[in-house]
Amino acid sequence: MINLGSLFGKSSPPLAGLDISTSGLRLVELADAGKGTLRLERHAFEALPRGAVVDGNIENFDQVADAVRRIWKKSGTRARHVALGMPPGAVITKKIILPAGMGEDQLEVQVESEASQYIPFALDEVSLDFDVVGPSATSPEDMEVMLAAARREKVEDRVAIAEAAGLTATVMDVESYAARAALERVVGTPAAAGAKADAKAKADDKIVALFQIGATMTYVSFMVNGDTVYEREQPFGGHTLTQDIVRNYGLAYEEAEARKRSGDLPENFRADLLAPFMDNAALEVTRAIQFFYTSTPYTRIDQIWLAGGNALLPGLVELVGGRTRIPTAPVAPFEGMLLAPGVREQQLRQEGPAYLVACGLALRRFG
Repeated sequence: MINLGSLFGKSSPPLAGLDISTSGLRLVELADAGKGTLRLERHAFEALPRGAVVDGNIENFDQVADAVRRIWKKSGTRARHVALGMPPGAVITKKIILPAGMGEDQLEVQVESEASQYIPFALDEVSLDFDVVGPSATSPEDMEVMLAAARREKVEDRVAIAEAAGLTATVMDVESYAARAALERVVGTPAAAGAKADAKAKADDKIVALFQIGATMTYVSFMVNGDTVYEREQPFGGHTLTQDIVRNYGLAYEEAEARKRSGDLPENFRADLLAPFMDNAALEVTRAIQFFYTSTPYTRIDQIWLAGGNALLPGLVELVGGRTRIPTAPVAPFEGMLLAPGVREQQLRQEGPAYLVACGLALRRFG
């Protein structure tokens, strides 16, 4: 068993969440403000050179380590412990049923025995962890246990990046789990309750879809009353739009990325490049929904949430909502939090959906 920061491991305050993605790094530090309220202490973004991280794999160690040092300095955080995430495609997860009442040592032995059936690698090549979910819904004498495993080298790459920047990796989570944890907190806020009330649900079950539109991949999760029932990855992301900007305006890739975020592009950008990209994004959403309907017994969705760096592209929320006829909104992961004096609220509104994973990682401080 791996005991580093485990894939479900416990955190030790103070802790900052650090999301390492293809486009860059995002950092979030939260604090307990008392009376069940959280405070956003700081957040920061640091772009990565193209090719430094590809499909979740760290391809240029020095470039990523340097970026971690820069974002730590830029953010002003004093936390030296960090929660990191693994891309969903790099982690095998499986819910298994085991007899209840086993001691920890006995449970570890049993989990390792069960894991060998589901993991296509030798156990000494993987980082393995588990979390007891609770009693089995079908058998009160058994318990549900969530098993998670990743190639050891992939975990060690991220740990080494943190150490190179003088930090300690205390928690290693799965990015999709972190995103859902942050969304779950938001759904319980008064602002989200309004969206829930508007949903056209005809039963007690609440069915929501989360679309995280990243640089090269869109991660989709469908949840019923907070439990994930269907997930998929689709090869679509903002990288396509950046490449179109490079080709049409003769910009270097890094400059195209920066201008895409700032909106500093020629007048014809919206009609010629942005509109076709958003049409494709809406098509990917409707396609994923059809896969969900044909692969599960469910026939409706009550709410669509959009996250990732491309969630706030002008008009995307309205386009997706219009095409699907499902209430659609961008995720605001810091909704309901107090803001530290140095945090700018307007900037959060513009960039919030991109911080969903980093926020979920930072929440591990309180788990």
